[in-house]
Order: sequence, then structure tokens, then C-alpha cells
Amino acid sequence: MSDLNEFYGPNAGYVLDLYDRYVKDPISVDPATQAIFAEWTPQEYSPPPAQSEAAATLDVMKIVGAARVTRLVRELGHLTAHIDPLGSEPPGDPGLELATHGLSTDDLAALPASVVGGPLAEGAANALEALGRLRQAYSGAIGYEDDHIQNPIEREWIREAAETRRFFSDFGADDKRKVLQRLTEVESFERFLHQTFVGAKRFSIEGLDILVPILDRIIHEASLSETHEIVMGMAHRGRLNVLTHILGKPYSAIMQEFQSAKQDESSSVAGSGTQGYSGDVKYHMGARRDYTDNGVEEMPITLAPNPSHLEFVDPVVEGRARAAQEQRRERGEPKQDPQASLAILIHGDAAFPGQGIVPETLNLSRLPGYSVGGTIHIITNNQIGFTTTPRDSRSTLYASDLAKGFEIPIVHVNADDAEACIAAARMAFAYREKFGEDFLIDLVGYRRYGHNEGEEPAYTQPRMYDVVRTHPTVREIWARTLSAQGVVTPQEAGDMVTAQMAKLAESRTTPSGKGLQKGPVPPERFAELSKTVQTSVSSEELTALNESLLARPEGFTVNSKLDRLKLQPRRAALATEGAITWAHAETLAFASILADGTPIRLSGQDSQPGTFSQRHLVLHDPETGESYCPLQVLPEAKASFAVCNSPLSENAVLGFEYGYSMHATGCLVLWEGQFGDFANGAQVIIDQFLASGNSKWQQTPSLVLLLPHGYEGQGPEHSSARLERFLQLAANDNIRVAYPTTSAQYFHLLRRQAALLWDAPRPLVVMTPKGLLKVDKPPVGSSLADLALGSFQPILDDPRPRDRATQVTRLVLCSGKVYVDLVAREEYAATKNIAVARLEELYPFPHRELEQLLSGYPNLREVIWLQEEPRNMGAWVFVSSRVRALLPPDVQLAYAGRPKAASPSEGSSRRHTVEQNRLLLAALSEAPKPSQNGAKTKRSTIVHAH
Repeated sequence: MSDLNEFYGPNAGYVLDLYDRYVKDPISVDPATQAIFAEWTPQEYSPPPAQSEAAATLDVMKIVGAARVTRLVRELGHLTAHIDPLGSEPPGDPGLELATHGLSTDDLAALPASVVGGPLAEGAANALEALGRLRQAYSGAIGYEDDHIQNPIEREWIREAAETRRFFSDFGADDKRKVLQRLTEVESFERFLHQTFVGAKRFSIEGLDILVPILDRIIHEASLSETHEIVMGMAHRGRLNVLTHILGKPYSAIMQEFQSAKQDESSSVAGSGTQGYSGDVKYHMGARRDYTDNGVEEMPITLAPNPSHLEFVDPVVEGRARAAQEQRRERGEPKQDPQASLAILIHGDAAFPGQGIVPETLNLSRLPGYSVGGTIHIITNNQIGFTTTPRDSRSTLYASDLAKGFEIPIVHVNADDAEACIAAARMAFAYREKFGEDFLIDLVGYRRYGHNEGEEPAYTQPRMYDVVRTHPTVREIWARTLSAQGVVTPQEAGDMVTAQMAKLAESRTTPSGKGLQKGPVPPERFAELSKTVQTSVSSEELTALNESLLARPEGFTVNSKLDRLKLQPRRAALATEGAITWAHAETLAFASILADGTPIRLSGQDSQPGTFSQRHLVLHDPETGESYCPLQVLPEAKASFAVCNSPLSENAVLGFEYGYSMHATGCLVLWEGQFGDFANGAQVIIDQFLASGNSKWQQTPSLVLLLPHGYEGQGPEHSSARLERFLQLAANDNIRVAYPTTSAQYFHLLRRQAALLWDAPRPLVVMTPKGLLKVDKPPVGSSLADLALGSFQPILDDPRPRDRATQVTRLVLCSGKVYVDLVAREEYAATKNIAVARLEELYPFPHRELEQLLSGYPNLREVIWLQEEPRNMGAWVFVSSRVRALLPPDVQLAYAGRPKAASPSEGSSRRHTVEQNRLLLAALSEAPKPSQNGAKTKRSTIVHAH
């Protein structure tokens, strides 16, 4: 049996009490316990003196009380930890007081140290001394929170680390001097900017200077492990300091950005805005460097660019980190190595609990399709959000409390205690390495100046800033500490500052070309985004791919109904005119892209089966529950395929996929909204990253958005993917926006996007159908020949015979599903003077193709733009001026569609039907008669639905 020291708390007391009973009367315990005690005696055991039964009971109660205090110190010691550099009193807890448990110091002095247990009990004279050591461990400059962690192994690891202080070891004089030098660089940089560029915004790091040495330590630890890459994300607070000291951006480059407003160098971009490169302010920019340490292989470090939306870069970083961990050049699922990259996220204390993107991102941490093997989170806690105090900005005690819901270990550390901060950094990395899970450092400091150095913080926090004004910097505190330890002299510490300020002064006159971001990518590279790309696949290859997709492993059973109704008909569809459905064409496109060697990643809510049960990329055996993805075992595939059912999040998931696509160059990455309307929930990612990332940061994302769109009477939230918003964002060849009507067009569109991943990467926004997904006949369904020949066409003309072109006086232009509704009406078949053409790609706008189409109708008198959406939505506002510019003066441009509205669609199916009929009939109303002998004819009167 183990020694008594293996037991502590109530367990130790119980064993002692049991042994006392055995000594007095062996038969008072059960036979099994008798056998154990016959072979074992506790070390230093003394038989109990004769005492009353009441006294014996009292001793046990003291042991239980002592054990309870011990447990609460481990769980709640952080409430008495001295983590605020400004000296505020810790909140405390009555449960940590001895009197609460009916104990005194004398009581503890009379109990053995084993009652406290753990490594700190070793060598302690009694429980009082052991508990004192425990309080020092849990209530010093670091407060540990782990009671919310369910895994006892992880919890015990954290407690062992706290009580042994093993991450405080191996911190010698050289390490301490390096930290002082780093703090000198950090502080001097901020002071120089403050004195040189008075009043300029810089979002100073001061008060949290130790962040840079913390990052140094984490990066150093990563370089010595199997980590190949580090991806970081942060908001603007302290960003300039991190850019220069962690990412290696030269001082001279930053100085130049501060120089003169008229030079407009704050964007860090040399190109002209007229070319589509607007740039961004200096404290939003990203950077990349190759890090080397001790001669090891270069390790890239990337700081992702981030707008002022603070935490919205979080999922972007996670996506980049995941992409860096995966190998995609072989058939099957991507092979992930979680150690290949490390994600570090630096949060704000107000933003972490305040912005919903944070819990959405944290929720990804343990999901198979999104996990990155643990992220190190650092809350740069300056105890204020602009001018708002924690009392007004969160409902929790700590800024970090949100992380408890995701079982993330938390350490609160005083930002003025350099040694404790370095220990916290080492602990964070070691935990992530061992358990592959997130870890959070709540770095508690302060903000020396106002939010942006432009406002006076004493106006709103006078008492706080009375303290800050006279509070020494962490560099000063650390220099005094090292001087007292004999590591450096005050003179040496002062010389460091003098040398650093001289270096900064010199940088103002140093050319800044080295280390600056490269100039803009030449716009001519993207000048032909809608150029024709070879996307056809031979009928023989498509037939072979189709057969491979229908193959099943031996012993695998497919749901009989699914197989009979949706999968097996795909074999016959290749031989039937117009029988290839949208989902079938998509699967064939994926298969052919994989056969070309391009990896694919598709994610979204219910993306494996498809929201409308149309896709079924992953099959499930009803007998065994096993799953099978044909695209992952496709014999012809030369690259990986991943399809992930995402959590119920648009914001974080779209941000993740954006980041993934940014890092995984050459991979076709697609995100699908459950309904197109739900992209609303990711509008910040769309506006600030997807649409403008190239213009601001010279990034070239290629993410595909699949957004179900179309008016079918399902109400305002299940009709519109907000096409108008994407068209409003379209400029300078930044995105592609398409609304295809046939499965073949969708097939070629996907293949074109894959073909352009290297030569002209751009985001692609696709309005996809809903009710039309399963249509296996024209005009939606396509034939094998449609896939095997041709390419994506930005415009599709009226398919009826061209010999009637001279009779056409009205051209109806439209896009998407409304075309299918229009040509299904009996009135359409009876028309002689009306042609209907489809704009399949709205941006880049197909000027040349439309001009050519218009020239084919010599007697045209009017063009009608037909859409389902309200007049202030959809494509009308975008296309009207562009179409008008291509029309002769005597050709009228008119609108047929819903009137302006605040809501995208009607709330009832009946009202939807009325409106839909009205706008379709308006487009098909009597058209002008063709002119006779060149004479002009009176235009018809069109009743439009507006």
C-alpha cells in the first residue's frame, strides 16, 4: 500500500482514523482492511493518546476543515492573487479564511502536512506551514483558474506546475538581462514616438510592455519544438511595437509612416487608389518574417492584417493555422499535423467578453474540421475599454471568464512582474504542447495614456490616472529588481536606454525601403477576370468519374431510398438530355478538379448532405453507422478533399475559411450558407476582409461563397442572399459575382474558379438555387455534352431560333431563377417579339458580351430588366447604368420587378404568388411591333410591377 503521504485532505484523515481503530481493536475494521494494515504502518505514526469520543470526532472535523481550506486555496486562490499592477485589492473570498471553517492557526499547527498534500507539503513541519506555502503559490503574482476543467489529468498538471513553480526555473542572469534589453527597446520605441510625433495615433503598448518578451518566449519555445510556422492576430493596441520587435519591421519604415500626412504614407502602399489599392492605416497592417533561433530551420511568423473590428481576425488566424497544418497533395482527407503551426491570438479586455465573434471562434477549438491543436490566447488587459470601465462592459468578474465555458485553463498574471509573465508564457506553450488544447493568459496591466493618445483619460477615470501618472514602468521595476540581484548595475540599465534612443533617432534618417511591404500587384494581372478558361471535360472522363463516384466499398450499405431515388439515377442521367441536376454537376466538377490535382475544402451548415438534401457527399451505412465519402477515395484524384458540417455560425466559420483560403494557395475553398440570407451574420468578414482585403492589404483571397437565393414564398429570411450588397462592394476587379441558371454553367464556373486560383485569384460569390436543385430537365438540368463542351458563359442568349431575331423589339434581361419562372409560363411560348437573355455573371460586368448580344437584335425598341427582388435590392441599381450605356438613344430601358421595400419579400406564400405573377406578366406584356420599311412604331405601354 502507498505511504500516507500519498493521501491528503479528508482521505488522509480517514485513513489515519481507520488505522487508529485497527490499532485499538483489529476486528473493528473489515477483513480486507485488516490484511492491509497487517502489512503496513504509516510513517512517523504515533498511537493516539486516550481521549474521549467527542475529542476524536473533533480532530476529524479539524482535518476535514483543513482539507476544505486547502481545496479552496487551489480553486479560489486567484481571488487573493496580487495581479493588478496599480495595487487594487483582490476581491477575496470568505471560503479562504480559516475562521469560516472553524479553524485557527493552532489547529493547523497540530495537523500533519499531509492533510494539505501535494509537492508543497514535502518537508513542511505541519499543515500550517504547508498551507502557507500553498497560499504563496496560488495568491502571488499569478492567479490560476482550472476548476472549470473537467479532465482531472489536465487539472492535476496545472496544479503541479503551480505548486512546483517549475516554469520559474531555468531563468538565469542572461535570460533576465535579455528581458531587460527587450523592455528597454519596447519602452524607448513608444517614448520616442510620443516625443517625436506629438498627438499622433499609435495605440501605445505602454502598461503592457511585457507582452513583447512574452511573445519572444513563446516563439523561442516553438522554434525548439516541431512547430514550423506561427500565425498571430491582434487588434491595434501595441501593434506597432509588435510589428517592429516581433515581425522585424524596421524602425525607419515606421518612422516614415509617421512623417507627413501630405505624403499619405500611412497606408504602407506605394500604388494609387485609382488602381484599386487604397492601403490601410499603419496599425492595421500585417507582416511576415522568417524567424531563426540557434541555427534551426527558418520558421515563418505571420501577423494577419486586421481592421478596427478588433476580434474579427480571430477566426481568420485559426483558418490560416489549420491550412498550415494540412497536407493536401494526396487523395483522401487532408493529413493534419497539429504541431506544424501555432496560433497566437492577442485579445483586448473589453473586446474579449464583448464581441460575439470570440465565443464563435472558441467553439471551433475542438471541432474536427476546425481544430488547430490548441491556440495560445493573451488578453492584453489594461482594465479599461476606451473610457468604459469593466463594471459597464462585462457581467463577469474577469475579462477572461468567457473561456471557462470552453474548459480553457486561465492564468491571471501581473504585467509588472516580468519573471511571473515569462513563467506564464512557458506554461502556456508547455500545456498546448502536451494536451493540444487552448490556453489563456490574462495579462493584467494598464494603459499609460488615452485610448489613442488623443483623449485625456483623467476626464473619465481621474482616480485611476492619478495612480498611473506616478506609477513606474515595468522596465524601471525590472531594472531595480535586477540591480538588487546583482545582475546589472543602475548604470548598465541606463546605458541601455541611452543606446536605444540613439538608435531610434538615427532611424529617422535611414532609408526605409528594407522590410517594407511590397508594392501593389500589377492590376493588369487581373485585367481579364472573365476571360475564357478551358473548363470542359471529355465525356469519357466524366463517365469514368461518375462510375467511380457510384462505387461502394465491399460490405458498405447505402440507405436504400437515397440510393434508389438520388444516387443511382445519376448513372442514367449521363445518357439523358438535360437530366444532370445541379448537385450532380457539382459532384462531377469536384471530381474533375481533384483529378486535375487541385485540393478542395467545402464547409457550411449541413454541407455534407446539403441543406436541401441534394448533395450527399458523405454516405452513412444504416447497419454499421460507418461513413464513406466517395470523393476521398476517388481513384482519379490527385489531391485531398474535405467536407465539413460547420457549427451554427456564419461569422467565425466564414472568417476561418477566408483565412484558410489565404494560406492554402491553390486550394479551392468553398463556404455555403444554409440560406443565402444568413450571410448577414458574417457581414464584417465580407466587407472588411473578403471584398476589400486586396485593396487594403494586397491579399488575394479566392474563397467561394455559395448562397442559396430565390423567391419561392418562404418569407423574408429565406429568399434573398442580398445580391445587391455584393454588387455594391464590387469594384476594381475585387470579386466575381455570378448567378448561373443551369447545372452546366455551375459546373464550368467551379472549374473556372479552380483554374484561376494561381493566375487570378479572387473571391467568387454564387447565387445558388433552392427549389431548382433537384430539377433534372431543361432549362436547369444539363446534358453530358453541355459539360463536355464549351465553357462558362457570362451571358446566355435566348435559345430559340436566331432567324426570329429581326422580329424582336423587346429584350428581357434577367439573372437566375426568375428566368426559369418566366420561360415556364404559357405566354412566353406565344411571344414573337420578345427575347429573353440571362446575365450569368454580374461582376465583372460582361460589357463586351452584352454589346455583342444587343447588336444581334437590329429592331430592338426596349430592354426590360426583370428581377424578383424589390427595386432597391437585387441587381437593378447595379446594372441599370451599365446597360443604359450600351443602348442607342432610341431604345428604352425599363424595370419589371417588385417595388421598393424595406423587407426582401412577402411573408406569405399567397402574396408571393400574386407579386411573382405580376412581375412576370409585366415582362411578357404586349411588345412593340417590328417597324415596317424603316418607319418607327409607337412603343408599347408596359405595366411594370413597381
